[in-house]
Amino acid sequence: MEFKPINERICTLRIRARLFNVTLICVPAPTDETKEELKDRFYEELENVYDGAAGHNVKMILGDMNAKIGREKMYKPVIGQESIHMESNNNGERLIDFAVSRNMIVSNTYFPHKRIHKMTWGSPHGITFNQIDQVLIDHRHGLDVKDIRRCRGADCDSDHFVVRVKYKQRIANI
Repeated sequence: MEFKPINERICTLRIRARLFNVTLICVPAPTDETKEELKDRFYEELENVYDGAAGHNVKMILGDMNAKIGREKMYKPVIGQESIHMESNNNGERLIDFAVSRNMIVSNTYFPHKRIHKMTWGSPHGITFNQIDQVLIDHRHGLDVKDIRRCRGADCDSDHFVVRVKYKQRIANI
């Protein structure tokens, strides 16, 4: 329906779907070593874009968030327990705070897979692997995401791996 580049880090794509329109917000977030002021500005812009999207749309945030999400029990309603990391880094805490403030969940930490299917980034030397690409969705539509996993063998000429999201819209029977 609409593609809208916001700045060099954020763009939106509105898709007409069967039951609800979907707004995909694609982002590469600043790295953990970036200055705090730049991170603050990025998250302010992300909040403005998220709040500016149509309220009746399903809103998903996808991308390289450079956020290691841990398994902290206090964040369990937002993050699940299937992360490869035990503790969240600074970017992970920022992302969790954003998700809590906007009533979202970090979907890829909810699905139990082998460790190799959870890793989304690999270092060039092939020793270090992380789960830093994240998928966030409105809590209301969280159960519409059926699965998220890394696609092994897909070559996208990057140090990031292709992440596949299985999504199926549904309405609750009341």
